[in-house]
Parts: sequence; C-alpha cells; structure tokens
Amino acid sequence: MALSRLAASYGVATSYSPSPGRTLPASGTAVVAALAALGVDASTPEAISAALAAREAHLAERLLPPTVVAWTDTPLPAAPPLAGLPRGTWVRVELEGGGLIEWRTHSSGKEMPTASEPPTEPLLSQATPQPPTEPPLSRGERVGGWETPPRSGGTTERQAAPPPDAGPGETEPQPRAEPPAGVHKVLVRSPEGKTAEAHLIAAPRRIKTPARRAHGFLVQLYSLLSRRSWGMGDLGDLAELAAWSGHVLDAGFVQVNPLHAAVPSPPDGPGGDPSPYRPSSRRFPDPVHLRIEAVPEFAHLTGAARDRVDALRREADRLREGVLGGGELIDRDAVWALKREALELLHEVPLGPGRTAAYSAFLAEQGRALEDHATWYALAETYGPDWHSWPAPLRDPASPATARARRELMDRVDFHCRLAWLTDTQLATAQRTAREAGMEIGLVHDLAVGVHPGGADAWAQRDHFAPRMTVGAPPDAFNARGQDWGLPPWRPDRLAESGYAPYRALVRGLLRHAGALRIDHVMGLFRLWWVPEGSDPTDGTYVHYDAEAMLAVLALEADRADALVIGEDLGTVEPGVRESLREHGVLGTSVLWFERDWAGTGRPLPAEAWRADCVATATTHDLPSTAARLTGEHVQLRHDLGLLTRPLAEEQSEAAADVREWLGLLSRLGMLPGGMGCEEDEIRALHRFLLATPARMLGIWLPDAVGDRRPQNLPGTWDQYPNWRLPVADATGRPVTLEDLAASPRLHALMAVFRQSALKDDTARTAPPDAHPV
Repeated sequence: MALSRLAASYGVATSYSPSPGRTLPASGTAVVAALAALGVDASTPEAISAALAAREAHLAERLLPPTVVAWTDTPLPAAPPLAGLPRGTWVRVELEGGGLIEWRTHSSGKEMPTASEPPTEPLLSQATPQPPTEPPLSRGERVGGWETPPRSGGTTERQAAPPPDAGPGETEPQPRAEPPAGVHKVLVRSPEGKTAEAHLIAAPRRIKTPARRAHGFLVQLYSLLSRRSWGMGDLGDLAELAAWSGHVLDAGFVQVNPLHAAVPSPPDGPGGDPSPYRPSSRRFPDPVHLRIEAVPEFAHLTGAARDRVDALRREADRLREGVLGGGELIDRDAVWALKREALELLHEVPLGPGRTAAYSAFLAEQGRALEDHATWYALAETYGPDWHSWPAPLRDPASPATARARRELMDRVDFHCRLAWLTDTQLATAQRTAREAGMEIGLVHDLAVGVHPGGADAWAQRDHFAPRMTVGAPPDAFNARGQDWGLPPWRPDRLAESGYAPYRALVRGLLRHAGALRIDHVMGLFRLWWVPEGSDPTDGTYVHYDAEAMLAVLALEADRADALVIGEDLGTVEPGVRESLREHGVLGTSVLWFERDWAGTGRPLPAEAWRADCVATATTHDLPSTAARLTGEHVQLRHDLGLLTRPLAEEQSEAAADVREWLGLLSRLGMLPGGMGCEEDEIRALHRFLLATPARMLGIWLPDAVGDRRPQNLPGTWDQYPNWRLPVADATGRPVTLEDLAASPRLHALMAVFRQSALKDDTARTAPPDAHPV
C-alpha cells in the first residue's frame, strides 16, 4: 500500500501493538496528519503517489543522511553509512577541535586508505582545490586537494596507500581512524562527482555507570520546605538536603523533579499549571527556585528597597506557615509574585566588576538561546503567556518586528537573562555542596518529555516542533482511552538536519551542574505517540526517531560532563528498547511492586534476578506512597475520586493480596523479624529487599521516610486532587520541614538499614580471604 510505504519512509507507523501478540491499525487520519506535520502531502491518492516517488528517488540518490553516528571504539570507515559508500569515494572528516581524517573507499563496506590521487575539483563548492601534499601534515596545510584552515588543537590524519602490487589482505599496517568524541563534519565526493555533507556525531558507545553502589533521596523540590523557604522548597533547601544527607547518611545523590522554567500565570487570570512536567522551557531553570537571601546583591540592598524586601519576606513567612500549620497548599504563583518583586529590586543593585565579568561570560556562553528565552518572557509580560495569541509578526523569533521589540524591551530581556544566570549559579552551588559532602554523584536532574505548546521553547525553536500535533500514549491495559499530554513533539527530520543541535544543547544545559540526568519516558528517544490536535488520544500513531543518534548525543554529553544517565522505562516498552538502553549504559528504573516474574510464575521477582543497571526504588512521584500501599489507602483515594474501573471491594482485595505476597516473601527471607503488622518495620523490610538486589543505585522516596500517605501526583486527575502542591508530611498528615526531617527518628531508623548494609559491604571488602563473618 502506497500510504504505508510513504509513512514507513518517514518513520510514521501504520500499526501498533498495545500488548504482546496483538497488533492494531493506526488511525489513517493520524498517519496523514503526522506526514503533513513533517511537510508531506498525503491527503489524496495522487498526492501520496507523487510524494512516494519523490521520497524514494531522494533516498536512492543521496550519499549520506543529514546526521551520521560513529562510536569512538570503531574506525570511522566502518561506521554506517560511510561503510556503504560507492567504491572510490573520497571521504573527509573535519574534526570539531581542528584537523582532518580522510580516506578513499576501496569497495562497499571497506576502505582503501590512501594519500594519493586526491580529487582534482573541490569536494564541495566552498572548498578550494590545492596540489596534493605528502603526509604527515599539520593544521593549516593543504590536504588531499582541500585546504585545512588553521585551528587551535587537533591533528590531520591521512592513511598511507598500499603498495601497487599488494594483493588482498597485504596492505601495509594502517593507523586506526577512531574518531574523537565530538560533533564533526563529514564531506564526501563520489567518483561521478556527486558531493554530500553531513553532521557526524562521534560518541563513546557506553555511558559510565556508578563506580560503586549509591543510595539517595528522591524528592519533589517544591515540597521540601525549610524554616528559610519562601513558601516552597528552593535551591538553598536543596543544597542543605544534599549537605546533610551526604555528611550524615552517606547518601550518594539527591534526585529532584524537573526544575525547568514554568509558564507564567497571566495577570489577573487563572493560576498557572503547577506541573513541573509541562514547562515553558526545558533549556533554562525556573527562577522561582532561587533563594533570595543567597543572591550576593541582597547584602547591598539599602533604604526603602531593603525595607520592601524585608516586608516581602514577612509575607513569604505567612505563606510558609499557612502550608506548614494551616493546611494550605503550596501556591507557586503566590511565591513567585513575592520573589519576582524582590528580584526586581535586586536587579537595580549594580553588579561589582567580578560579578559583571561572570554575568557577561554567561551571556556569551549561552548566546542566542538565552536571548530568545528572555525575549519570550519579556514579550509574555505584555502579550500573555501563549505566543499563538501574540501579534502575527511577533510569533516568529527571527522577524524584524521581534528584533525591534527586543531592542525596545532590552531592560526586561536583561532582567530575565539575569534570572537565568542567578539560578544557574545557585544550581552550581548546590551541586558543589553535594560533592563536598562526599556524594559521588550529587544532583540528579530530571528531563521532562516535552514543553508547553505556547511556551518559550516552542516559540524559539518552532521550526523543530511538529505543528498541530501533541504527544500522548495509546490505549493500553491501564488506560483504555489513551492519553494526550498536550506537548508538541520534536520533528525527527529537523533534528537530523541540525545535527540534533537543540537536543544537544538541552542535554548539555541540564548536565552543567549535575552528576546524573533522569529522562522521563525514556522510550521517547525511540518513538512517540503523535495525536492530531483536537483528536481523541485513541486516534494517534507512533512516529519513530533515530534512537542511535539520540543515544549518541546522550553518551557524548554525559561523557563531557562525567555524568550518568537514568531512563524512566516503566510501563509498556517496545521490544529491544531496554536492551539497547542497557548496551549504551543508560540505567533503567525498577519499582519494587512492578518487579514480578511476568514470564513465569507471576510471583515477586527474587532479589538476585533483578537487573543491576537500574535505580531501584519502592515508589515514585506518580505512584502511591509506600505507607498508603501497605494500608490500602491508595485504593480508597482513587475510589473517592471516581477513578476506579472495577468495584471497590475487588480493587481492595487485589491490592491487599499483592501486599501480603510481598510481605510474606520478606518474612521468609528474614527481612521482617518482627512479623507483619508494624508499618515502619514493613517499610524498612522493603528497603532491605532493595538492598539485596544488584541494583547500582537505590532511591528512597523522601516522603516514605516519614510515613507520608499522599502521592505528589495522581495521574488521571486535574482539579480533583492537589497535584504538585503538597508539602512532605508525616503519617498523620502534618507537614514537616527540612529541619524536622533531619531530626526524625523514623527517618533515621530507615536510613540505618542502609548504613548497616554499607558496613557489611565494607567488612566483606576488607576481610582477609580466610576471614569468617561473626
């Protein structure tokens, strides 16, 4: 079928499998809409035929795809598609750091290293032919018919030619041409004179994994209030948590929710979306997390400005006490209104010479991306937080009207640039504090699946987003109606054409001050469920991405940052995805309640059978707290909100049986010496089980440490439940501060389980070969 062939050539699926052994056709309307979002007209049979003919001719004619991936442990000539170039094709790789690697292909799949017979014409129109020069050559000399511009660093590697009478396999030993890690340029010229140019992403094949097992807290930062907070957790609280848990609890990391910049609330309008997973921008952090008193200019406030900031602080104290003692919810918009006014006053304080230099360096480093980000926020102050409703000329970030508005709003643009810088510096302080506290990893940042369609990223990078499409999930056993997350997807073709530049910048920015990056819905590196705007989520289809390129970018940026990568791979996962992630060193996520022998007995998976390359945990922000699961309160909550699809008694019976089976296993393993019935003992036993697995990282959901009953987010709800607005609370529902957590006997009793395990590990490592445990 022509439509299926056309769709497949663009990575658009025409069927999907909601469960093993079951395949369903994708919505034809969604397939046509997805192709349209990729710039392909498939609206009529005639259009389909024309588009298919053009696509097949293009694919047959091209020498290279827009982006080529190579691994640093493999010679460049063996990297597909370079290995498949026609015999006699000259290949030149211009390295990111300067220098060249070049060769001529011997036959499809093989290279013939040579320093002779360079092309007599330019490789591309921009190149200038020069007389061949014998190797070795250095930067700034002319190589193989092309001029190499002088650069700092780098080398030129030219492969020596085989002797004229050499037979097969009798060539002289050749230097291997493994590429250095980086984003390079590859240029080719076929014997017929056809030329092509592509981005070359060279990356380590495998991301590093922890040198030794680490445990740490998982927390939603806004929920972690201290006595110094302005109504919600901030970066000062994060640094404090890292310092305390590192020094006192031997924690190796703290994982937080996405700290991406949020969509601002419209003036006098409804409150903004509190979800950290639907931000305006993933590229820059949200200044709502700033600790005002930690901004150096705060010390230089005087007179009326200081009095006003002190008054704002008192208002923030009332907000905080309302949350801690008055049963109020965390109000991000109210907190931001206070902080923003304080930051406006701080913006009036002149920077000292050193601070000015540091700010200028940050502006230069971030470049156009930061300028666009700040421009969107400046324009949003006047025209509202959805760029689709702005005057038409301002909807294009590159238009003359936008350039004029940027100049007119320069003070506001500078204000928002300054906020990004201040937030970046406090993030750096938090990570530095974590490492100084002995944490081997430190902060683990979270990357949301996408961005708000009306926000800064969707405006600044609009050419990279698929128009009139949103991301979601197809119907499955857990949600028969599917899901629409309201997030515009990236276009895979535009990513490839740019050498994945937006994705590279995104990952690099998140890893600036982190020891690891968690990727929410990591399956999205392989494919995403696209839903046409206005359609039901059931009427969608999968669109595939170049997973090898996406993983190469991750590996490259993680290697540069010396960081780990964690993938949230819960739920339905396409066959082969977990294997590919594991091959490249991306750690998975294993939640105790989901780990069963699904292919066999269906019983809880023995600890020794768990995968090692994962973060093992008892729960996450989207799941019931461990205390609520043990008591069954999570089922009652869903019933009260009308979310159950089966009778309450049936759901309760199934949930109780699940808990009994796990606790029974723990009892048989001797991990529950006091027997069942004590909630705190049971929670400690569950974590003892996690410690018995080979998991490289162990995550403790911070609210679990004090018996919190409430989930931070209840999927499937909006106004029915206070998602993303709850403080950490104890078993009675009383909110607890960071100071309370540090003094909590219940928390320390749980963490003693980890200290005891660490002592056993240390004893085992240091005991002589003939030693016996006491």
